[in-house]
Amino acid sequence: MRRDGGNANGAFQLVGRRDILKTAGVGAAVMALGAPAPGRERSGPAAIRGRIKQSIAYWCVEKYWNVEQTCRVAKDLGCHSVELVEPKDWLTLKKYDLICAIHSSHGFDKGMNNPKYQEMCLAKLRESIDACAEYKFPNVITFTGFREDVPDDVGLRNCVTGYKKVIGHAEAKGVNLCLEILNSRVETAMKGHPGYQGDHTEYCMEIIRQVGSPRMKLLFDIYHVQIMDGDIISRIRQYKDYIGHYHTAGNPGRCEIGDRQEINYKPIMEEIVRTGYTGYVGQEFVPTGDPLESFRQALALCDV
Repeated sequence: MRRDGGNANGAFQLVGRRDILKTAGVGAAVMALGAPAPGRERSGPAAIRGRIKQSIAYWCVEKYWNVEQTCRVAKDLGCHSVELVEPKDWLTLKKYDLICAIHSSHGFDKGMNNPKYQEMCLAKLRESIDACAEYKFPNVITFTGFREDVPDDVGLRNCVTGYKKVIGHAEAKGVNLCLEILNSRVETAMKGHPGYQGDHTEYCMEIIRQVGSPRMKLLFDIYHVQIMDGDIISRIRQYKDYIGHYHTAGNPGRCEIGDRQEINYKPIMEEIVRTGYTGYVGQEFVPTGDPLESFRQALALCDV
């Protein structure tokens, strides 16, 4: 959910790395990007079936790779997108035939639930909608904001009023606004958001229903929904017509999505396919080890 396009590692230091990554597969990219130990097989894409269009959330890997490196890895692994990338880097995405499946706007702390932040939110949303429309990217992320002193019922009404001021612009531009549910239980930064008002699926869904536009969607973050509500597959079935984007992560800890955490991702992805969903699934976990191997395993697991 970070939206600043920071680059922790800077540009490539050696021209040779650029050539290696351009001409080789993921196996060579491991060595070029400084990922661990040779001798482990990692050649070829991890996502090959194409029933789930997968994306990498850039903020999760920016301390390892810059945008161009991330694009090369994403392309080699079979992804369709690197998301939450700033517009200044979108030509790099296009260079690798990738998209930004969901673009940032305002922050999750100061959101549409509070009238004193609404004009700022509306301006950022319009700017992001226009940018996505120019590049034909599908989604813009949005948030309720923190409660502060706003009661839940008032916050809901404020969100509906605010989104109705901008949803017509989204409709005209052909871009979705995706309202994200975030958990308010976990106190670790970026693993939870204590005080966030849209912390239950039904609360966010009521806002979406009252806005009443096919361009107002739910960002169904599986990790956050698991913490706050559970019943992941039942909720996917219930709200399938409203879901505009998915995010993954392992619980507890927002870690990798394999068998060291509690969410069973394979049947969840199979259910997403059964619903007829044609959007994107963003891998938004924080790697605890080799990031390349972590994303390779996650993409393969979700490639149902």
